[in-house]
Order: sequence, then structure tokens, then C-alpha cells
Amino acid sequence: MKHGILLIGLICLATGCGAGGYQPQNGDVVFHESRSSQSEAIQQATDSRYSHMGIVYLQEGEPFVYEAVQPVKLTPLDQWIARGKDGHFVAKRLRDVAALTDPVLARMRAVGEEMAGLDYDLTFEWSDERIYCSELVWKVYKRGAGIEIGELATFADFDVSHPAVAAKVRERFGDALPLEEPVISPAAMFDAPQLETVFRN
Repeated sequence: MKHGILLIGLICLATGCGAGGYQPQNGDVVFHESRSSQSEAIQQATDSRYSHMGIVYLQEGEPFVYEAVQPVKLTPLDQWIARGKDGHFVAKRLRDVAALTDPVLARMRAVGEEMAGLDYDLTFEWSDERIYCSELVWKVYKRGAGIEIGELATFADFDVSHPAVAAKVRERFGDALPLEEPVISPAAMFDAPQLETVFRN
């Protein structure tokens, strides 16, 4: 796996398929197609290409992605891009970008830092004990900026009939899928009217 990520990174450097042309800003939301074992299930359940996401932070001028993987952490943007399928990603930005003042961005970072190091939530529970990718970004925006990006759904709203989805449901929930559990998906945030696309490679 590490060799594959390195190869994609080298290809991106040679062909410009990475972040070239993207001008990252604090608070940008980035999406890609994960190569994890659950990616297909997320894509099928949400009818979306994109199965992973994070929020962009600049540190000393360098872009990082704050993301919920295992565990919640900061990842250099180039590494985050290379980890996705074919190095493809989409960057979106809050339409009302003026709302992201320095104090608001500081609160957002503080909210996110409270979740640093938490385990990835394999059962997508709406709690702060463990966190999944879209939940992290949604809560950072909601609690730090007072902005809800995308509409919450429940498990009952998703199509679990596809074999890849059904297999993951059995693996993680058995016969007890909590149909009323609040969920925010990468697809819901990708389609959110509060965001506009600023870059796609």
C-alpha cells in the first residue's frame, strides 16, 4: 500500500495531477475517493463518487488537511491527495467566505483540536467518543462558525441493498442497524448549497 501511494505521488509530480493550480484557504473542504475497504459501501449507499473528506488548514503557509482517519489528525495536503484514487480531488469553499474571520477560524481550530487523536468511528455514531470524516468537518463548522453544511440524515435514508453496503452493515451492526441514528455523509456535504467548487483536478 505504501509503495502504491508513493507511486501515485511520483506520477502526480510528473503530470501535475495533484494540487497544482489550487490556491488553498483556511476552511476549504476537500473531497476524494478513498481507497479504503469501506469506500465502495459509502459510495453505493450515498450514490456519490466521493467517500472521504477533510478541512484545510494553513500552517506557516503550508496546507494541511484535518481529517478523521485512524486517528483524527493533520495530514499534509499533497499526501492526502496522493492517498486518494488516481490523485483526484475536489476543493470547495464556503460561499459566504467573509464569515470566516480570524476569530471564527480560531474557534473552528479549537473545536477540531478537541477531537484530535480520537479513534475513527466505524459505526458512524453521532457522539464525540469516536469521529468519522464528514462528522468531523460538520461539527467543526457548526460549533466553531455556527454554520451547518449539508442536511443531516439517518441510516434509514440510505440505500443498503447493494451487496457491498449490505456486507459492511452485517460486519459492523449485525442485525441491529440503528435506522434513526443521525448521519452526515460526504455526499450531503459535497452537494451542500453553502459550498462552491473552487478546484477540481
